[in-house]
Amino acid sequence: MDRTTLIANTSNMPVAAREASIYTGITLAEYYRDMGYHVAIMADSTSRWAEALRELSGRLEEMPAEEGFPAYLASRLSAFYERAGYMENLNGTEGSISIIGAVSPQGGDFSEPVTQNTKRFVRCFWGLDKSLAYARHFPAIHWLTSYSEYVDELANWYNTNVGPDFISCRTQILAILNQESSLMEIVKLIGSDVLPDDQKLTLEIARVIRLGFLQQNAFHSEDT
Repeated sequence: MDRTTLIANTSNMPVAAREASIYTGITLAEYYRDMGYHVAIMADSTSRWAEALRELSGRLEEMPAEEGFPAYLASRLSAFYERAGYMENLNGTEGSISIIGAVSPQGGDFSEPVTQNTKRFVRCFWGLDKSLAYARHFPAIHWLTSYSEYVDELANWYNTNVGPDFISCRTQILAILNQESSLMEIVKLIGSDVLPDDQKLTLEIARVIRLGFLQQNAFHSEDT
């Protein structure tokens, strides 16, 4: 904890304090970045911050947009995430800010405004799925709702540290999991017995990928 700064606000604090906490955190991160440090800021959660924006907007009698959020919600989210990145400072040092934001939509609804606008501005998104958690599949990160746009930029690192065929294997695995998702709609209606052998094989391969690779044990030396 020697290099950790906490900015805490509880639900019973004034709404202005909840709205200002995000800006306080990112400003402190910029201060340390300018000193030449590499800073990670964890914002938990931007949904509560957006709710504070909505409450302040209502008190100011501003015109509401979707689900009562202010019309400038997207620009505020964009301005926050755009303050992340690598920078060469005027004193010659190098620093960076990595923002890890948690979005907690009510009921796990990814179609609500905060989640949708967040996905517009971030290049990596991990979507948790409660059905996976109920099935004891951990980490409960759904492979179809999650994405990363950094794969090509990190290709050299993957080739050196993981394997030269990592990118192609990743593409094949995602294709198989997408095929499984489509086939499961058919299986739910008429069962798997009517499927041709190649589609049955696809379902079996996808099951092996899910249980043998995507499902991990925190107490296992390899999985951790």
